[in-house]
Amino acid sequence: MVAETKLYDVLGVPPGTDDVDVLKKAYRRGALKHHPDKNAHNPEAAEKFKELTHAYEVLSNTQTRERYNQGGEAALKDDGGMGGGMAAEDLFQQFFGGGGGGGAFGNMFGGGMRETGPKKARTIAHVHKVNLEDIYKGKVSKLALQKSVICPKCSGRGGKEGAVKTCTGCDGRGMKHMMRQMGPMIQRFQTVCPDCSGEGEIIRDRDRCKQCNGKKTIVERKVLHVHVDRGVKSGHKVEFRGEGDQLPGVEPGDVVFEIEQKPHPRFQRKDDDLFYHAEIDLLTALAGGQIHIEHLDERWLTVDIVPGETISPGEVKVIRGQGMPSYRHHDFGNLYIQFDVKFPDRLPGPDDGPMAAQQIAALESVLPPRNPDAPVPPPNAMTEDFPLDDVDPQREQQRARGMAGLDDDDDDMHSGAERVQCASQ
Repeated sequence: MVAETKLYDVLGVPPGTDDVDVLKKAYRRGALKHHPDKNAHNPEAAEKFKELTHAYEVLSNTQTRERYNQGGEAALKDDGGMGGGMAAEDLFQQFFGGGGGGGAFGNMFGGGMRETGPKKARTIAHVHKVNLEDIYKGKVSKLALQKSVICPKCSGRGGKEGAVKTCTGCDGRGMKHMMRQMGPMIQRFQTVCPDCSGEGEIIRDRDRCKQCNGKKTIVERKVLHVHVDRGVKSGHKVEFRGEGDQLPGVEPGDVVFEIEQKPHPRFQRKDDDLFYHAEIDLLTALAGGQIHIEHLDERWLTVDIVPGETISPGEVKVIRGQGMPSYRHHDFGNLYIQFDVKFPDRLPGPDDGPMAAQQIAALESVLPPRNPDAPVPPPNAMTEDFPLDDVDPQREQQRARGMAGLDDDDDDMHSGAERVQCASQ
């Protein structure tokens, strides 16, 4: 997972690519196409050439690539950029070599190319989504992946022993020097070798390995056992050294699984603590009772609300030691419970008969008295009685739209009045 993909997009490679050979080929292809000397009348090519060079300079360096993957280009600026870096032309000249030949562009392509293959094959990265229950209890997941392995039939040669020949047209470099006459000038440039299609080797069709068809590797399915330890957090990585892709002449790559916790319908997690919303009725909140919580390991927790200790709406209580297990320690976090008190839709009123007055009197006998500090009108004040209505959201929206229309009409009237006044003058 990378924070930004812009530099990968500029080179035209998948986000997260760390294969130096792939990055180098992508840069070579783009730099040859957009070099300013080759596009003298296209100012956009020069800008594209600089972008390609900057992208390659960042992504081909392990340290700067990791900083970019984690924080994007902002992370490069925070660290002082590229440490000075080098000009696009200098990098291009260093990349393709120097030497004589027909003008600035010819000089860029003169001389041999210094290619060194990657010392290690690319890392295969996957996201492993895990339920909160599995993180609470711990789990071993069997995950299958496909990777490239050295062809067992040809041992990674691509063909019969002795049948694979170094391309004489490019001396195994994959790129070939060409010359082109443009009026009185002769231009030297470099292009993909047409004899070997840039592979640097030539294998006759009849000598190609029948199992890998000359590709030197085959695709193999591998099942890995990923241990999800108790209490791990999202972002935790499980690495398998040497279980990634294989390529001839380099070390096998690695496989990395990044743990991602799935959302849970009942619990929210913050570090080692759990948060739970419990809805209780008004009677339980006032007079006490019990609630039951199904935990992540299928246990049921019985929580006592002691009579006399009332629960207010939104109040938070804690059960210590019933949160998530700590990944690095042997203790547990806490379980925090936030209570939502559900009030009845209505209570007995004057229209419910004589029993209603008795029930209201019973409530008044056990509940705190009405607020003595509530405002009351003075004896000589003029008062009016008003009933309360339920709010209809749809009706309120229609009313708001109507009021907005009246405001627009008022604006038109005022502006029109001003125009009439000006005309009369």
